[in-house]
Order: sequence, then C-alpha cells, then structure tokens
Amino acid sequence: MRVLVVDDEPALLESVRRGLAAGGWAVETAPDGEAGLERASDGDFDVVVLDIMMPRRSGYEVVREMRRREIWTPVLMLTAKDGEYDEADAFDLGADDYLVKPFSFVVLEARLRALVRRGAPERPVSFVAGDLEVDPAAREVRRGSERIPVTAREYAVLEYLIRNRNQVVSKAQILRAVWDAAYDGDDNIVEVYVGYLRRKIDTPFGTRAIETVRGQGYRLVDSAAVGAGG
Repeated sequence: MRVLVVDDEPALLESVRRGLAAGGWAVETAPDGEAGLERASDGDFDVVVLDIMMPRRSGYEVVREMRRREIWTPVLMLTAKDGEYDEADAFDLGADDYLVKPFSFVVLEARLRALVRRGAPERPVSFVAGDLEVDPAAREVRRGSERIPVTAREYAVLEYLIRNRNQVVSKAQILRAVWDAAYDGDDNIVEVYVGYLRRKIDTPFGTRAIETVRGQGYRLVDSAAVGAGG
C-alpha cells in the first residue's frame, strides 16, 4: 500500500516514515504543502497523511485543491490544534479522517488501514440545481457565473437543502442538521434563514429555487421563474 506523508516537522516526518515502512507500507514524503500537492497530483497513492499547519500551502488548502482537481485519494489530517471547529473545517474541505498530535502510532496505522479498506469513492465536486451551484470544498455559492456571498449559517442551511434537493425537509430536520444540539429556541429561525437565502439566491435573479410546502417544510428544486411553483 502506497502512502504519502506531508509534514514540515522533519523529526515527525522521519518517525512516521520509518514506522510505516516497518509495517510494510511504501512511503513517500513531502516537506510542505506545495510539494505535497504536487506529489498527491502525480502519484498513485492509496492514502495521504497531511499536516494542517505548513508553509507554502496549509493542509486545508492542499485537500481543498485535491478535491477541486477530482483527486479522491483518502486523506487523514494531522494537527497540533484540537477543537471541533478545526475538525469540522477538515471534513468540510474533503478530508476523510483527523488525528490530533501527539498521537499513537498504532492508532495512526489502524486509521490508515481503515481508510484504504474504505477506498476512494468518487464524490461530487459540487451540488447543482439548475444554474444554482453549491461547492462544499470552497464553501461557495454561485448562480451561473456569479458568486453569491452568504454567511456560514446561510451556507449550512442551503447545503442541507441542496443535498436533499427535490425532497421536502421539515424545519425540525433543518434545525437538527444545522443548529447546535443545545439550541432550544423557536423553530421559526429556520424560516428567517430561508428568507435570507431567497433574497440572495432567488430574488436578484428572478427565480424560485426554495419552495415552501405548506404544513411540511421546504424543498429546493431546479430554479423556476417567479410565479411558478409554490
């Protein structure tokens, strides 16, 4: 099994290389994000181990660019940072697993074996409904060639809707998917954010992508001209 390890700490890089090689892995290394991206793009690897905080390109930038290039090699990210937002960022950008330094080498190798077994199923570069496009890697929203700025919460609501496009989703489902589990406010907050989104992705373009299904919730469809749909 071929693994690429990308880290700017020489001692750690060599330690991981030796350990994996002793376990029978064919190991290649790169000392920074730019070199790592080049190797990941050129090489046929089973899995990539990628540090987050690196010079030239961060691990976040590397995995985002890999996915943009449709390189679906499984990626395990390493970081000295520990926090749920760092982990969320890694997964949002296309990483497959996440390990905080210092880590157990036994755990690292087990995680890598699991990723290799899982393989690299092809993933969509973006979600599309008509000319509305949501790009999870870049966390960007576009209608046609025009980029639409949205807040983090607006993006999260829109991504949930477009992942479930053509299906009715309730306010409760959106709350569970987007808001913190501890949120105990009014579920009408969903209606507020749907309104924000409509004013950004529909009204300026004379379209209606987000339908209200009375008594049930919302449904995102291929954009229709205003006056059609619900």
